[in-house]
Amino acid sequence: MQTLYRRLLGLMPRIGVQVTDLGPGTAVVSRRGGAYRVTGADKDTWVLRRTRDAARSEVSEGDAVRLGDTGALLLMETPGGRDERRLQLAAAEYLCTQHVAAMLELYGVNCVFDVGANNGQYARRLRKLGYTGRIASFEPTSETFARLEKAAADDPDWHVYRCGLGREETTAEIHVGWKTMNSLLPASDYGKGRYSRFAKADTEEIRVRRLDEVMTEALDGLADPRPYLKMDTQGYDLEVFAGAGERIAEFVGMQSEVAVLKLYEGSPGMGEAVAVYEAAGFGITGMYPVTREATTGRVIEFDCVMMRADAAPTP
Repeated sequence: MQTLYRRLLGLMPRIGVQVTDLGPGTAVVSRRGGAYRVTGADKDTWVLRRTRDAARSEVSEGDAVRLGDTGALLLMETPGGRDERRLQLAAAEYLCTQHVAAMLELYGVNCVFDVGANNGQYARRLRKLGYTGRIASFEPTSETFARLEKAAADDPDWHVYRCGLGREETTAEIHVGWKTMNSLLPASDYGKGRYSRFAKADTEEIRVRRLDEVMTEALDGLADPRPYLKMDTQGYDLEVFAGAGERIAEFVGMQSEVAVLKLYEGSPGMGEAVAVYEAAGFGITGMYPVTREATTGRVIEFDCVMMRADAAPTP
């Protein structure tokens, strides 16, 4: 059953209030150009907070966190018992998606290559953030691809491809049953110690294509292609990148999940991956933690967003 807090958040858009849900008990609520004011917020921001008494909801500034001088406030449902690690990761995901959306708009991106699409979560998020251009999603495993294909069925500018991408055209065995962490690489000892799912040994044969080979098809019909490359392939991003060959120069920006602590055998470290991307002309515009160790606080992986500065619009 939905809590009163959640029902009220759901009603906010009907009265012109934007709600960004960062996870359980945490949201940013704002309204532009409105006549309403709330204690502790500026003229553009509403904050709705559920008190410790779950039976009632009220506005309060006591546990709202001001986000710098932006006028936005972060709303806590039960501040006393919040999980700071989960909160930080949720906030990082929110900031990353907002940053990516801003870069796509700034650079005039009209085709996003969504490599490692899984069920289509990334593409759906782009649509919610207002991106209306083409999306080309790549997912190799049969069961997951079926869900991806269903997700894209009613979106005529969202194209899906059942294949993996890599350095060469081939077939390969991918580890399956690892949920969102299916990989062409075996799990490292560190990965096995962290995730019990890696104990499964099921594999599936998949087709692997080169990125430069699929680009012509994916960009067909675009008069002035300005593509963006997102990679989330569980340790295989550099192989995908290599498969673009000289055509990597056509991408105005990219996004890669880079590892500080390696979950997969043979995967590159963050320094190695970033050096390759920088050598190809991309510069970092944002780094956002994806996962952390609960016991030490160490970041395991970052989402690294990079853009080609010479592709930026002239001021």
